[in-house]
Amino acid sequence: MRYAFSTLGVPGMPVGEVVRLAAGAGFGGVELRAHPEEQVHPRIGLRERATVREQFAEAGVEILAVSGYARVAAAHDERGEEELAAELTELVVLASDLGAQFVRVFPGGGDRSVGEADADAARHLAAVAPFAAERDVRVLLETHDSHPRGADAARVLGPVGHRNIGALWDVLHPWLAGEEPVDTYAGLAPYLGFVQVKDVASAEDTAPLPLGAGTVPLADCIGALARAQWDGWLCWEYEKRWYPRVAELPGLLSSGREYLERLVASVTS
Repeated sequence: MRYAFSTLGVPGMPVGEVVRLAAGAGFGGVELRAHPEEQVHPRIGLRERATVREQFAEAGVEILAVSGYARVAAAHDERGEEELAAELTELVVLASDLGAQFVRVFPGGGDRSVGEADADAARHLAAVAPFAAERDVRVLLETHDSHPRGADAARVLGPVGHRNIGALWDVLHPWLAGEEPVDTYAGLAPYLGFVQVKDVASAEDTAPLPLGAGTVPLADCIGALARAQWDGWLCWEYEKRWYPRVAELPGLLSSGREYLERLVASVTS
């Protein structure tokens, strides 16, 4: 397996520092939070995109994904539909320009009925799929909010049935929803793009902790992947942006990677 981290853990950090941090801590990839608070987002120009891509390439670090905030299962009026389509297109173009494999999107179905939320999510993802294919990018629906379990995401992704539309397994949310990791993997296996790992103290206290310091069943999650001989990316999403008082991520990165390596070794030996 390969290791990455998300810039959600280093909010506002300049791109050059992110690249040096990844290379220095032994991470092969970075997931870029594509938000106007950050230096990389859909509104930056072609020259800036080229510079970012060059910085990563020179350091031998991959841009794994562009993580946007499009909500494909939300209810939209006619103008909202147009804005969502434009947002998805812009994210795909940004990922393509940066050489990233993936775009992350959220469900965002709120309290809508399951049928309506699923149908709209599938429709929106199917609509962007041909363009994503042209750009050699996969759009991934994260296990999150209204669709926290693998089973929830699979209900959407199955009807879409396109190789450029897939799933991002955020290990926290299926666990919080009571789904066993082996079942999450079974639901997502046909669609899985990459996996976000994280750790927290409990279901009631979700402030980020160093990997291995909490109660998220990381060994069970990675065990499910290893038994299936899955060899993709594990990306540490440390939510420093939402919990500013927690420890700084840079000082935790090397030990976090080493923890993941030991965990992978233990479940594959």
